[in-house]
Amino acid sequence: MLSLDSHYKPLYVYAEPRTRHAEFTYQHRGKRVFDVCFSLLVVILILSWLIPLLGILIKLDSPGPVLFVQKRTGYRGNWFYCFKFRTMKHKPNAAFKQATKQDNRVTRLGRFLRKTNLDEMPQFLNVLIGDMSVVGPRPHALQHSAQFWNSMPDYRKRYRVKPGITGLAQVRGCRGETEKLMKMQHRIKYDRFYRKKINIFIDIWICWLTVKNMISDNVNAF
Repeated sequence: MLSLDSHYKPLYVYAEPRTRHAEFTYQHRGKRVFDVCFSLLVVILILSWLIPLLGILIKLDSPGPVLFVQKRTGYRGNWFYCFKFRTMKHKPNAAFKQATKQDNRVTRLGRFLRKTNLDEMPQFLNVLIGDMSVVGPRPHALQHSAQFWNSMPDYRKRYRVKPGITGLAQVRGCRGETEKLMKMQHRIKYDRFYRKKINIFIDIWICWLTVKNMISDNVNAF
């Protein structure tokens, strides 16, 4: 049974598969170096002024905190606190509901932040803490994990690597609402493909596509 309340306890325990030496070296050593160096640059050069600026705009747009903090499923099924800029009206203790197109909970500024992925920028702090990677499967809310953990055999395999700020599924258009089971299945296929092919060149390529998508129209970003 999936527990949503135990702090940093695995949702499920499995045996790690054997990997080739090169994959192990990058995934467990080089990838962390890449994450820390990349995130430090973003925090120093961008977040140092972006958080105060957007903090003021978010406060002016609607009352509530600047950051939205939510429990998400992480590496090996452990949960962690994921940081985002708040993009919805502040309603403490509101029941979980995935964002939908034309969602009236989203603020005016929030629509812009979600469209451009700027709402995800505080997650570079999660990367420095060690809960996330720059590139990897997106961390889902605990409610999503509870829904799919046992009903979809491949779902849990996506958490054999750290979740990412961006990922292969996202740059390929698999983002937004997952009201249909097929949409979640497509995401999992991309996530599993990434896990098998993971290397620094793929990570850099996905980062580039993410930046490119930030300035282009993404119909699934809402």
